[in-house]
Amino acid sequence: MRLRAAAATLVVAGVAAGLVGTAVLAGKGDGETRPRPAASGSTLEATLTDPDGNGALQRRSGEPLRDRTELAPASRRGRSLALMAQISDAHVRDEESPARALLLDRLGSPFTSTFRPHEALSGQVLAAAVGSLNRLAPDAVLVTGDLADSAQANELGNSLAVLEGGEVDPDSGDDGYDGPQSASNPDPFIYRPEVDAPRHPGLLDRAQQRFRSPGLDAPWYPALGNHDVLVQGEAPPSARLEQLAVGDRALVEADTDLRLPDSFDASAVDEVLGGGLPGRTAPVPADPARGHLAAGEVVARLRAAGDGGGSGARLDYSFDVGPSLRAIVLDVVRREGGSDGRVSGGQVRWLGREIARAGPRWLIVVTHQPLRSSLGGRRALALLDSSPRVVAAVSGHTHESSLEPRRTDAGGYWLIGTPSLADFPQQTRALRLVQTTGGLALETWMMDTAPGGLADTARELAFLDAQGGRPQGAAGGVADRNARLYLSR
Repeated sequence: MRLRAAAATLVVAGVAAGLVGTAVLAGKGDGETRPRPAASGSTLEATLTDPDGNGALQRRSGEPLRDRTELAPASRRGRSLALMAQISDAHVRDEESPARALLLDRLGSPFTSTFRPHEALSGQVLAAAVGSLNRLAPDAVLVTGDLADSAQANELGNSLAVLEGGEVDPDSGDDGYDGPQSASNPDPFIYRPEVDAPRHPGLLDRAQQRFRSPGLDAPWYPALGNHDVLVQGEAPPSARLEQLAVGDRALVEADTDLRLPDSFDASAVDEVLGGGLPGRTAPVPADPARGHLAAGEVVARLRAAGDGGGSGARLDYSFDVGPSLRAIVLDVVRREGGSDGRVSGGQVRWLGREIARAGPRWLIVVTHQPLRSSLGGRRALALLDSSPRVVAAVSGHTHESSLEPRRTDAGGYWLIGTPSLADFPQQTRALRLVQTTGGLALETWMMDTAPGGLADTARELAFLDAQGGRPQGAAGGVADRNARLYLSR
């Protein structure tokens, strides 16, 4: 998706879409003034919108909480019981890695968003989200998976460094940028910030510089995502994929007859790579820090870094948020490959025990992939349906904002999806459980990343990106963002 400087025209489509649009931001660089979100990050105070549809974000007044009464009538608000926030799908990536599959999106599903024009800024975006949530001061932060983009050790290390606080080194390989967005790359579908519109001279050099993250002030609780343990979120690590990740050759042009396997288990991927990289390659600086982590290593590192508990091979655990609310975290990632979730029979039984153990506390269930789209998820949802204590099932994975009522004989609860930091609108979600005169309400609103620095540039480019920007509607409708979700209890 190259943004051509010659005509100040934005090519907003991949090979398959073939769409072209004009962007008035094409002439802007990092030194010019751009609209910024509210200092607090709260979209209750200010929002960024494109009222003219021309690709230029403008600051507007905030979006108030909208009453959602599908499960219960509106009633007067009482005291707050718990305040949480959710970060999802940060996809902190090593954009210089030769294991990136950025050419495969031209072959179609499942690789439909492997390159983003702002991909060199993923760590800085996560740090800006951390800064915004620290101003919110929640009791707990749910980190619902895909901290890393492609199971690499350095990706997970950088994302954990951002969450824990301190210095973060986003550079890999040799010093400086050695990746596909270099000005010399002739590929017409790769945006080069030095020469293509909107031009950002020096952006890639700044993206590689060490930076400091404030770290989350609140306790944070991880859920496992498919990209955390699967290469490109689809394939389990293998010997050949490992050689590719730490090696010194990158695929720059795929064979025209390349066909992707029907499944992405280790044997199918190794068969594709059995004769070497399928196409024309170029040298890149090698880096052993790009090695892939086994699923058990990822789970162990997340347990050690975050405040979540549990034991064993899967990241299943529960925790309390104050005296009134318990969260149950389920690990539904398929270790054998594939991006869809799966809930085992053993996990369903464990979930039933955890619901019983919660006693009088209210409950939320937290996963990366939504339960309703996961194999075995119906059995898990049936347990939630039968409990009058469940208020919400919270997930990420879809990169979209959504708030949907689930009506049940026990009173019902809300299915909550939160967008990705990798794609526009690059927002996190606040969640506050409150008492009402009629029962309960879950107040939820979107949080922009803290204004300033490279995160502002990332937001601008993410908005213009055809694969994850404005054409995809990932921000959802107004009823999917800032709302007061009533519950009758």
